Amino acid sequence: MMRSADTSTTRELAERLLAYELAEAETLNAGTHAVSRVCNKLRRSLTTLAGAAGFRSLLARALTLAKQESPALGAWQVNADGSLESQNGEAEQSGSVLIAHLIGLMITFIGESLTLRLVNDVWLDLPDSEVKVEKDESK
Repeated sequence: MMRSADTSTTRELAERLLAYELAEAETLNAGTHAVSRVCNKLRRSLTTLAGAAGFRSLLARALTLAKQESPALGAWQVNADGSLESQNGEAEQSGSVLIAHLIGLMITFIGESLTLRLVNDVWLDLPDSEVKVEKDESK
């Protein structure tokens, strides 16, 4: 059973990861976007599995899908090194759309179990109860 790359549960997980990074940014006074930080953290662990080009392709596809849903992401681009950059500093509110698509694509290509394990490995302080993707029984 193939599930959609962007479900309500992947969106909820994306929102939790962004909220976590926003809270960390306030503590560390970090100047980068929470969206970029989430992508960079996922990039580090996914590059081990898929290589730099593989992650860049996955993020670029997620961004293309997310732009269809949220035109505010139009100023975002994926750099050659796989990092995410915004030209205008906006679209923070649309970041969960992008992250949800990225997580959804990860689930599609490497499986739910490995995706959740990577998320747990990256965000050690995030409670396990917040790192779950429920089965979509409607499909």
